[in-house]
Amino acid sequence: MSELSLNTLLVVPLAPLVGSIVAGLFGNVIGRRGADMLTILGVLISFIISVMTLSAVANEGAHFNATVYEWMSVGSLKMEVGFLIDGLTAMMMCVVTFVSLMVHIYTIGYMEEDDGYQRFFSYISLFTFAMLMLVMSNNLLQLFFGWEAVGLVSYLLIGFWFKKPTATFANMKAFLVNRVGDFGFILGIGLIVAFTGSLNYSEVFAKGSELAAMTLPKTDWSLITVICICLFIGAMGKSAQFPLHVWLPDSMEGPTPISALIHAATMVTAGIFMVTRMSPLFELSDVALNFILVIGSITALFMGFLGIIQNDIKRVVAYSTLSQLGYMTVALGVSAYNVAVFHLMTHAFFKALLFLGAGSVIMGMHHDQDIRNMGGLRKYMPITWITSLIGSLALIGTPFFSGFYSKDSIIEAVHASNLPAAEFAYFAVLLGVFVTAFYSFRMYFLVFHGKENFRHKPFPGEHDHHDDDHGHAHVHVPHESPMVVWLPLVLLAIPSVLIGYFTIEAELFGDFLKSAVFVNLEKHPAMEELAHEFHGAYEMATHGFTTLPFYLALGGVVTAFVFYMVAPQIPAFFAKVLRPLIVVGENKYFLDWFNEKVLAAGARLMGRTLWQVGDVAIIDGLAVNGSAKLVGVIGSLVRLFQTGYLYHYALVMILGVFALMTWFVFLHA
Repeated sequence: MSELSLNTLLVVPLAPLVGSIVAGLFGNVIGRRGADMLTILGVLISFIISVMTLSAVANEGAHFNATVYEWMSVGSLKMEVGFLIDGLTAMMMCVVTFVSLMVHIYTIGYMEEDDGYQRFFSYISLFTFAMLMLVMSNNLLQLFFGWEAVGLVSYLLIGFWFKKPTATFANMKAFLVNRVGDFGFILGIGLIVAFTGSLNYSEVFAKGSELAAMTLPKTDWSLITVICICLFIGAMGKSAQFPLHVWLPDSMEGPTPISALIHAATMVTAGIFMVTRMSPLFELSDVALNFILVIGSITALFMGFLGIIQNDIKRVVAYSTLSQLGYMTVALGVSAYNVAVFHLMTHAFFKALLFLGAGSVIMGMHHDQDIRNMGGLRKYMPITWITSLIGSLALIGTPFFSGFYSKDSIIEAVHASNLPAAEFAYFAVLLGVFVTAFYSFRMYFLVFHGKENFRHKPFPGEHDHHDDDHGHAHVHVPHESPMVVWLPLVLLAIPSVLIGYFTIEAELFGDFLKSAVFVNLEKHPAMEELAHEFHGAYEMATHGFTTLPFYLALGGVVTAFVFYMVAPQIPAFFAKVLRPLIVVGENKYFLDWFNEKVLAAGARLMGRTLWQVGDVAIIDGLAVNGSAKLVGVIGSLVRLFQTGYLYHYALVMILGVFALMTWFVFLHA
């Protein structure tokens, strides 16, 4: 087994960091071209080294696990910066750097007219650095640093247009919701440190059996279950699982390139990566796995339902992301960690493709995002059309496309699981196939086919110009995006088709992830069942044409075509008949209302009460002002005896002597 060079590995996260710092601090000096070229060069260097690292890990069995820098020691507890490079890390490094590189290139065209051009490049490079530190870590401290850093930079990116009220609300919402999840995450890390005395992955995993035998002090709860659920609550926030998913659709207020960066390969997949990395702990708690399975199932199905009624092109893709993250979480719940990260990888390419394709459409439509104002764009934007079609086919799990291999494997893994929640999960992921195909091709048909609604917009956009002096409306004819925008689409379309076919055997059934993932096959046999049924990527795809998921996906596509291309009166009829359900969907299951009117209002009431009772009444009123008043009262009473007359003091002395003599007589009587 060959060893990797520490100096080379250090370049991977530091190259984007250097580009970010220079573009951020000296953007006005180096100019727009200097900022984009420098940051792109940094990410390109990271990508090249990541590919070399992946090749060494896959072909030579290379491995690295060592401390880079020891920050401090507290007794036996060491707080360090360190790298762990194995199959899981190498794959994540390549995915993160490749998608980031495509987003950097795409941004040159998309943000060309924006005043914050250099600042944006600085932010996305900093985001890349944070995500690389997260996936390369070999300890919980560095993992937490990367975890919080991606959250911080996502706050800056979502609120990039900080003069826009909806953007500032969205980034604050993302920040607060993630703090809820991160509170659980840090509790889990704290419990691990308290009972193992270490932050290092390998040392913690070595004590897993000891943790499994313990209970949480003063309770009869299994300690390992509490730890795993706390860690997963962190993943629920970062990877947008129900009910902590509410921040992700609103994060569409940021520029489209960050939608692809945050929602494709990086921030939202951090939770999936973390649970996979912690598989030696999660395998010790069936309760935690069932909890994960239920949460993932709810997210996969019910977020897909919301995608059906969205009219903003970016929000349709956002709810698609939520649903697919639910699929990954379901795979984690049935101990198919390999399948979860396999879907993470394939999803990264086709979801980045769909987001960047949506951005290209928005540019072509002069920043109108309502799909009801589009139609017939296939003729005007041929490259965007074909790449978006490829992304949609991959998303719905069409055989031979990359999404098919990972999505079908998830469904089969759930079917093979023996956990109590697996039956509900199997129903959810199967129905989710139809729902995904329906909303994906509803968007596809409304955008690229049918009537050209942009010539007489039924829903005027906020960026539309008014009529001219002669009363004539200006019709913006869509146009294909420049090469700097469509080139990343083409480069992302290639792995969206091919990556699943060429990597499924190595990732799911080979030794590529063997050192990174632990599965108790006796208790959780899903991966073993998949291995028995797998006879090659080609055979799996050809067999896929005869399976239920394929017919459900085909049914979703056909239904979308009939509803929106052939007989649009049908969805109009259902919109009237099912109006109560649609109202629930339009209000996102009233979770935002509940959070704002109940949780936030309750927090405000509690804060106001603590302020008025605790601060004003008790601290200020009783402790501070009350003690001052008491001193004043005592002083005013004592002052009565301090007259300054000698005969008053003599009288008091005589009375005092008389009182003492009287007391002495009675005492000895």
